[in-house]
Amino acid sequence: MSKTRSSFTIYKPLVISILAMAITSVAQHALATQQPAIPKIQMAIILDTSNSMDGLINQTRNQLWQVVNEFSTARQHGKTPTLEIALYEYGNDGNSARVGYVRKLNGFTGELDAVSEGLFSLTTNGGSEFSGLAIQTAVNNLQWSQSDRDIKTIFIAGNEAFTQGPIDYRKAIKLAEHHGITINTIHAGNHQEGINDSWQAGAILAGGDYMSIDTDQQVVHIVAPQDKKIAELNARLNETYVPYGDQGKEKIQRQVQQDAYSSGISAGLLAKRAESKTSSFYRNSKWDLVDALEEGEVNEEYLLQLEDDTLPEPMKGLSSKQKLDYVQQKAAERESIKQEMAELSRSRNAYVAEKKRKQVAAAPSVGDALSRAVKKQAELKDYVFE
Repeated sequence: MSKTRSSFTIYKPLVISILAMAITSVAQHALATQQPAIPKIQMAIILDTSNSMDGLINQTRNQLWQVVNEFSTARQHGKTPTLEIALYEYGNDGNSARVGYVRKLNGFTGELDAVSEGLFSLTTNGGSEFSGLAIQTAVNNLQWSQSDRDIKTIFIAGNEAFTQGPIDYRKAIKLAEHHGITINTIHAGNHQEGINDSWQAGAILAGGDYMSIDTDQQVVHIVAPQDKKIAELNARLNETYVPYGDQGKEKIQRQVQQDAYSSGISAGLLAKRAESKTSSFYRNSKWDLVDALEEGEVNEEYLLQLEDDTLPEPMKGLSSKQKLDYVQQKAAERESIKQEMAELSRSRNAYVAEKKRKQVAAAPSVGDALSRAVKKQAELKDYVFE
């Protein structure tokens, strides 16, 4: 007995130490698992690009940034979500018949300029609209979140019968339901015709919303007194982006091009896009060093090791300290510009809201369908809109 007690006495500190480490590890793991992840909104937009669908495409182009701005006020338990959008087209005979005329323009991305670029690249042609196949393709080919707390939704818009094609829409919807994905349908045409052609039935079965829209309706962007100053600030904001890597130069040109597309339609649309660029949803950490440092995509050590041929002209030949100072200066400039733009956007929105209040309400549009459905689904997952 004395020998046993002696051995325990010798090893007692070690045993206590091991137990303490184990308890600490379990406690840390429990604490980590209690920390909620950043919530996510995933939205796949599937547009019919057959003949006569130009109006549908134009409405989506014109209202993308307005929808983004509405979602930017969403919070789940006080946390701001990330937004990822995927874009598909279907029903266009210019695409491959082998895949049922369905084409993915981009998978889920937080780079909203990629979505805008895809929308402005769309053209209409032919018409073999297989809704069930398009839904099944988006469900199978996208990287959907595994969390039940996240919003996972598909919007499919078109004007032919929802029942066409080799895949029964009910089978596609069942697959989506298995992954916790809600499907919303937008019929581009008469409301009752959409019901007759199973667009409403598809939405009901998928737990989503059904809406009909008039694709001939032109989206009107109200011109506001703040638009000129917002445009000037937007140009200055672009100058704070610091492209890096193999695609940096190409991506910053894409940013400017998407500004030009919006400006070419209306100063009001550019103002809405500029407002989106002040939100946390406008993320470009894959090609912009300011966002990359802020979001942890790169660290300071990585930045200092970047070769000159992967950096913009103003950073070439700079010392390590000068490189870091340059990016930090651009970050400070961006924050200041964003604050001024956000204030102008708030006053602009108040001005536009008052103008709209005095106008006759317009017919529902693609933007209305997107906003209404996502907000409805968001409320079921404890989101609030500030």
